[in-house]
Amino acid sequence: MVLQTVEILKNEIPFEEESVYISEDSKAGLVLVDIINGFCTVGAGSLAPREPNRQISEMIEESEKVARVFCAKKWPVLAFLDSHQPGKLEHPYPPHCITGTDESNLVPALSWIEEEPNVTIRRKDCYDGFVGSIQEDGSNVFVDWVKNNKIEVLLVVGICTDICVLDFVCSTLSAKNRGLLGPLEDVVVYSRGCATFDFPVSMARNSKDLLAHPQEMMHHVGLYMAKGRGAKIARQVSFIM
Repeated sequence: MVLQTVEILKNEIPFEEESVYISEDSKAGLVLVDIINGFCTVGAGSLAPREPNRQISEMIEESEKVARVFCAKKWPVLAFLDSHQPGKLEHPYPPHCITGTDESNLVPALSWIEEEPNVTIRRKDCYDGFVGSIQEDGSNVFVDWVKNNKIEVLLVVGICTDICVLDFVCSTLSAKNRGLLGPLEDVVVYSRGCATFDFPVSMARNSKDLLAHPQEMMHHVGLYMAKGRGAKIARQVSFIM
């Protein structure tokens, strides 16, 4: 029944995915959104998968692949890590990814990027990495990163497709459209490099606050919404050497 519903949804709100080619002179930047243990590693926390998950595993694998290319070329990479202070809840979700715990650290497959000179790590305490990049003095780490690196093409991967990834993409596109992110031209969401969590109706019935969140359906909705805001959705990302 769930698979039938997903197919109906895809037929009712379809969108086109494309192949994106990134060349040496593209001035590309990569953003990794919350690819951390608390969202991706089995049993790592209240919002982590309870068992191995195909979509999340593919997201990690594809994100590592593109990160390897960017780091080999010394192209700019920005990694957002969800990190919350104890006692500061993010309603309606239970406590998660507390600062200083392993939940808020990169998954093992990506922990190596912390030693790469082209990588910027930004810990954030909200869904939206754009908002989470605002400093106390009003400056914005992400905006400065785009401008300082003269990024024209932004490639986005991570979790969750319909929450943190989507919120960040929407804010970025709004800022770009207002001329706040020059010289940024294109925001590309790599669909196979994104994933979301699975919380079926059967589990949601036993929860007071959490809503049902079928994984395949919400992944599609997240990509559809990003496309509707002006992002490119890529099924394949290739690098032209």
